[in-house]
Amino acid sequence: MTPQDNQTKVFESVAELFSLLSTPIRLRIISAVCNGEKNVSELLAEIETTQPNMSQHLSTLYRSGVLSRRREGTQIYYSLQSQRVATLCRAVCTQVAIELDGDAEIDPAERLIPNGR
Repeated sequence: MTPQDNQTKVFESVAELFSLLSTPIRLRIISAVCNGEKNVSELLAEIETTQPNMSQHLSTLYRSGVLSRRREGTQIYYSLQSQRVATLCRAVCTQVAIELDGDAEIDPAERLIPNGR
């Protein structure tokens, strides 16, 4: 594999990961299970959405390897399988929160948020 082929593979993998994380509800789910497992009812109490929509996003995160799940009776509990994804989400969300804070002095060229929204 040439260096260019390797670089292409890296960019494709990163784009796939960013696509997976591009939905706000998925970021909320990851945040909600960062400190321990939760069942669907607990997640629905924290995140405003419908049960079918929640199930669809949980399934996507599970199939991608971000979440793991276990069954206990009729309940399915979800937990974080990938700490690296959680670390990435936390770093980006923290940086964006800093930028959204009006007091933050950040060079416009260094901002993650275009136009300093």
